[in-house]
Amino acid sequence: MNRPMSKIPFAMFLASIALTSMAAQSRKLDTTQIDELTGLKGKLNEQEGVYKVSSPRIDLKISVDKWQMPPFMGLTSWAAFMPGMKDGAMVMGDLVLMQDEVNPVLSAALDNGLQVTALHNHFFFDEPKVYFMHIGGEGDTATLAKGVRAALDTVKKIRAANPQPAQSFTSSGIPAKSSLSTEPLQEALGAKGETKDGMFKAVFGRTIKMPCGCEAGKEMGINTWAAFAGTEDNAVVDGDFVVLAEELQLALKSLRKSGINIVAIHHHMIGEEPRMIFFHYWGRGPAKGLASAVKTALQTTKTMAAPPK
Repeated sequence: MNRPMSKIPFAMFLASIALTSMAAQSRKLDTTQIDELTGLKGKLNEQEGVYKVSSPRIDLKISVDKWQMPPFMGLTSWAAFMPGMKDGAMVMGDLVLMQDEVNPVLSAALDNGLQVTALHNHFFFDEPKVYFMHIGGEGDTATLAKGVRAALDTVKKIRAANPQPAQSFTSSGIPAKSSLSTEPLQEALGAKGETKDGMFKAVFGRTIKMPCGCEAGKEMGINTWAAFAGTEDNAVVDGDFVVLAEELQLALKSLRKSGINIVAIHHHMIGEEPRMIFFHYWGRGPAKGLASAVKTALQTTKTMAAPPK
């Protein structure tokens, strides 16, 4: 005989959520501390309990579609703080960055208690090229505020050294003709790959389910890949990682520690299970070292490599 489900446990669950929410709302942020630690003067939205600091990009003249764009129109870095449910505070923000600022700022954010959750463009035909890095985090207010300050100070340091954004990652060129040996790369990656004109590419697949119930895998684009060109001592690697949300920060940290540049973080699908994030990367250096860096980052994820033959 089926018994009716008790409404008491559910009511208690709802009550606990309400109490937790009220407790978070009753906490107040130390806005003076946020101002001091970020070096910015913020504004409080009392209705939402959010304190927001902003830093417009007034240090550069940025044009979009041949129009010099005022910072008010979307060229302002910001970070918004609110009381946390578990920790002292939560922060979310968006940083306006030039191409040569992105990876130093990404490392500064990751090394100072913040998460990096997206990296993309907002415009076409922008000069100089502008990228937007979304950040987040939960923890004590001071740690989060210091993380925001570290990211913004990194921008200032780069622009003080070079007022105009750089036009490339390095001054050295990539060889026009590739002549890479396959075996060392396969050994470093722990996977076989394909070759073409002295280049090498390896692909590592994962599996998801789409809303239709269809299972999609490597050939449908659910893959991490790494493509290498150049010579043994002067090579380039570019590619794409597919990661679970909980794998993203570790994989980003691993590649940055190896000197690999991150160039985009976004999603490719909607409604997939489990939810997957993709990020694109670009690195320069000795070929085998680049392959080892990719393998080390792969080991922070659940992606499995097929053994080389």
